[in-house]
Amino acid sequence: MNNINNTNLIIRANNYPKNTGLIKFAHQSIPCILGKNGIVSHKSEGDGATPWGKFKILYGFYRSDRIRHLSTKIKLFPLKKNFGWCDDISSPLYNRFIKLPTNLRHENLWRNDHLYDICLVLDYNLHPRKRNSGSAIFFHLKHHDDRPTEGCIAISLQHMKKVLYSCDVHSHITIHL
Repeated sequence: MNNINNTNLIIRANNYPKNTGLIKFAHQSIPCILGKNGIVSHKSEGDGATPWGKFKILYGFYRSDRIRHLSTKIKLFPLKKNFGWCDDISSPLYNRFIKLPTNLRHENLWRNDHLYDICLVLDYNLHPRKRNSGSAIFFHLKHHDDRPTEGCIAISLQHMKKVLYSCDVHSHITIHL
């Protein structure tokens, strides 16, 4: 009989500053960075807030030119320079992976900074998808100076490797106000 890991990550926001939190998983606690406007129960596109709720970790991307030897049961795809994510609320591709170039408003997944060296896709606003309810809500690496995200959850590379090692296809993130 297989023993499924099923690690669940629980995020609670700190009172101060409002863009930080603590992730509890597998008997560990690690600091995280949240959206610049904290956690909200009703998210809108571009509001700079992290959505409240429970989200599966669907799959992820990584920079194979920068990151090697990741141990995880989560499906990871090597990033390519033409990978993007549509955040154009007028497009039928809103909140979807896209290939660049495009005339649609989008986020480039291939970045010069290290934020998306590992980038996990959460099932926020995907099924069903509602326009203007927020897009590109990822679990990714944090800025070196701990600045807030635009609505994602971010942690250090060292902590991300621990999370990836512990997670599997049944893992999810629960974000509390």
